[in-house]
Amino acid sequence: MQADLLIHADWVLPVDASDSTLASHSLAVVDGRIAALLPRAQAEAQIDAAKTLELPGHALIPGLVNAHTHSPMSLLRGLADDLPLMTWLHEHIWPAEGRWVDQEFVADGTRLALLEMLRGGITCFNDMYFHAEVTARVCAEAGMRVLAGMIVVDFPTRYADNADEYLRRGLELHEHYRDHPLVRPAFAPHSTYAVSEAPLTRVRTLADELEVQVHIHLHETRDEVQQVLRAHGERPIARLDRLGLLGPQLVAVHMTQLEDGEIARLADTGTQVVHCPESNLKLASGFCPVQDLLAAGVNVALGTDGAASNNDLNLFGEMRTAALLAKGVAGSANAVPAEQALRMATWNGAKALGLEDTIGSLEVGKAADIVAVDLGDPHTQPLYHPGSQLVYAAGSHQVRHVWIRGRQVLRDGAPLTLDPLAIIEAARQWGARIAEV
Repeated sequence: MQADLLIHADWVLPVDASDSTLASHSLAVVDGRIAALLPRAQAEAQIDAAKTLELPGHALIPGLVNAHTHSPMSLLRGLADDLPLMTWLHEHIWPAEGRWVDQEFVADGTRLALLEMLRGGITCFNDMYFHAEVTARVCAEAGMRVLAGMIVVDFPTRYADNADEYLRRGLELHEHYRDHPLVRPAFAPHSTYAVSEAPLTRVRTLADELEVQVHIHLHETRDEVQQVLRAHGERPIARLDRLGLLGPQLVAVHMTQLEDGEIARLADTGTQVVHCPESNLKLASGFCPVQDLLAAGVNVALGTDGAASNNDLNLFGEMRTAALLAKGVAGSANAVPAEQALRMATWNGAKALGLEDTIGSLEVGKAADIVAVDLGDPHTQPLYHPGSQLVYAAGSHQVRHVWIRGRQVLRDGAPLTLDPLAIIEAARQWGARIAEV
């Protein structure tokens, strides 16, 4: 076989149906896709590669999928900490966004987020923010995979005056990127308290027509649920169910306030759930019943949320926190084992975004979205179980190489498609301007 790239690694964790760990295996890439995954001796005998990479002490894993972000909010990191959600939003974040968010802000904030995410092994993210066309462009330039959220809210902002204009701009984004190999638009109505029934119904109709995901904050806090219950006489999940929005296309984020019947309904409809453990802890939003959801058959992915409420974009940290928190919430040390946490950050994330046939595992035919993690670091020695070490001990600093669609975007920890010095200088300038107010 002729290959563009052949990688020899000490371990490969493909996150396939067997949840296996393959020792001394090699992975071949042809035309941006995985062409072979086989023992090293066989690879050396059967594959003639244009480039061969030796990675002793490394594990190959699928590119991590950050299933919920607000990437430009990296420029608001640390602006207003240690506050409850509604106070944080209404008194600090939304006023700051009203003053500062424009295309330049979004471009610089997205680049800062990409720099952090690529260095941490994230190869795909699901974004929700204003000026999604700018985020899409920046990702396309950097070679990053993204679901660009076509934001919808009822109230006017610098981006749009009303729900109809948000939807119009979203449809323009979809038309521009509908055939792009890395950028996939998705509708992103903010929440059931920020979007009224008519636009939600329109989103459902358009999502069905265009076959795209719908990305929404849902059951994030007790106050949110009570607010919607008082206003509409039904809980947010029931409202979306009545409008026909529950289903495999719905990506429901946070989900800390769930009743048993709601979990069963999520499972029945195939609705996707995104767990953001560190953001939920920081904002004291509550605990997502991850083990109950998984036991019911609900697909649960992982997200960081925005850097303004986390305050990082580190999925290694989220994997560890998710696994530990699930054990405490379920009262069982068996809840969310390491293999499950890694699956939540890879294949489950791909499934939530409708991309499970393309990414999320290292299998022949899938896109070559690959991450190499150096397990020779002191944090992960001695090494008994690579999967456990990746989740419970490894840090994002151990990511050494990253490929997206077979294109290397991180080499020896250094980004190849971004300018770190320029990005950090732009962030510093934004910080100085925002802090002056």
